[in-house]
This record gives sequence, C-alpha cells and structure tokens, in this order.
Amino acid sequence: MAQGTVKAFDEQARTGSVLLDDGTEIPVGADVFDRSGLLGLRPGQRVRFGLEPAGDEPKVTSIDIVTMSR
Repeated sequence: MAQGTVKAFDEQARTGSVLLDDGTEIPVGADVFDRSGLLGLRPGQRVRFGLEPAGDEPKVTSIDIVTMSR
C-alpha cells in the first residue's frame, strides 16, 4: 500500500484528494470513502491507500488512516 497525506476532504460530498510522498496529487471518490467506513479526514493527516492503474493517473481503491505506534 502507498502512503501519503490528505490534501483536501469535502465532508458533504465525501470526496477529496491525497498527495503521494513524491508530491503527486490523486483524487479520491466518495465510493472509496464509503467502502473504507471513514467518517472524515483532515488535511495533513497521514493515510495509506491501495492504488490501481487507471489511464493517465492511478486510482485510489482503498484508504485508511495511518496510526503511529509507540
């Protein structure tokens, strides 16, 4: 799974975008958030996500919050 940072999240539309660690921005559709069960995300939050090829840019297939272990 890839990791990155939430760039934007629209709670009402349940859509957003993530930044890969290399700076590439990828949109995330409502279907991905619905499948993940996440209620919301905040810009700057670290996430991990599944990617699959889809034309010119990869498509996010799953997303989850990265938790820091102590």
